[in-house]
Amino acid sequence: MAKRNKEFSADSIGTVEKNNSTDNYYFFGKENYKWMLIGLVVIAVGFLLMLGPDANTVDGKYNPNSWNDGIFSIRRIRIAPLLVVIGFVIEVYAILRRKK
Repeated sequence: MAKRNKEFSADSIGTVEKNNSTDNYYFFGKENYKWMLIGLVVIAVGFLLMLGPDANTVDGKYNPNSWNDGIFSIRRIRIAPLLVVIGFVIEVYAILRRKK
């Protein structure tokens, strides 16, 4: 004879057990949201550091006969993209971090 499983039966299909605990209500915890906010701020700072005049802008006006070397500054080429990548790494960490 087959052994009956008391935890599962055909009568229980379609019924939902109510969980009064609010611990499992949210997928992310408070720490996850804190890290997500930190990551978004780091990404925003990285994009803000990339801002500036383009190659042919001098004193706020477009001049095709001039060249602005400011587009190759360390801030716009190295630091800003690095901050954006660090921000995305923080976002991945915030998503994968387990709620305590």
